[in-house]
This record gives sequence, structure tokens and C-alpha cells, in this order.
Amino acid sequence: MKRADYAFPFRIDPSSRQGAQARSYEAHVAQMIRQVLLTSPGERADLPEFGCGLRRLLFAPNSEPLVASVRLLVRQSLDRWLAGQIEVRDVVVASPQDVPEENQILVRIEYVLVETRTTQQLEVRVT
Repeated sequence: MKRADYAFPFRIDPSSRQGAQARSYEAHVAQMIRQVLLTSPGERADLPEFGCGLRRLLFAPNSEPLVASVRLLVRQSLDRWLAGQIEVRDVVVASPQDVPEENQILVRIEYVLVETRTTQQLEVRVT
């Protein structure tokens, strides 16, 4: 079954003059994961609880407790908002000594697409 999802950010396809489609289902799910992780709760007026709020942690002391907090926050947010699309297998947060810049969070997520049962990986850098 081929899925047709709108591209993010939403835009009009100049040739069809309709909402542009995402290139693939895998790309669409990766976009949804980024939306969850990079949106702060309260940012969306129609869904104020949506999001993860990683940007709030950017200026926290870069330490092992921060890494553990980010891992838990990412897993809980993805399980809550994308449970029908993905199964999170692993969340790896780069340790403070592995991040090239201060005030940066690097998260690698391994997940299974529920619809296709394929394993995917995504890296999200929060700056």
C-alpha cells in the first residue's frame, strides 16, 4: 500500500497546484519525529501539550544526568505522539565529550516503522 502524505513544511506543488507530497513514507515519518523533538510544549495553540522541549535543555550543564534526562524525554515523547507510526528501539544521546560544540544536543534514534516493519535510524542535532 502506497501512502501519500503531505510534505513538511507544507507547500504547494507548482506543477499540480496542490499540496506537495512527501517523497516517501520513510521521509515523512522522519519529518514527524523531528517535529515532535523540535517543538516545545505550548508552542502549538491547538495542541499545547505537543512536543518534546529539547531546546529548553540546550543551556543546561552538559553532563551525564542531562544525557539521561534527554534520553528519557525523547523516548516518552515519541512513544506518546508517534506510537501508531513507530516503535522506538533505542535512543542514544551523545555524551558531553563527544559533542563538538557547547550548547548542542545530538540524539540518534533507532526505530521500526509500524506499517512496513523496517528498521530506520535518524540523527537529530539540536542547536
